[in-house]
Amino acid sequence: MKHRVDSQEGKQIYSHRMSVVEPVFANIGTNKGLIRFSLPGKDKVQSQWQLYCMVHNIEKLTYYGQLSH
Repeated sequence: MKHRVDSQEGKQIYSHRMSVVEPVFANIGTNKGLIRFSLPGKDKVQSQWQLYCMVHNIEKLTYYGQLSH
């Protein structure tokens, strides 16, 4: 794995990870405190995850909305 990540192609692919999805998971896990789901069952977990994602997206809209004014 180290060889793959250290290759030129691996560095290019890995550099995109920070701009794509990892900050979202870090924000939800660290800043929102979602370490583990509190409800049992797949449907309830799905609902809880969607709620956290919705909050994350609303905060983004609020923040970027202020930048455009």
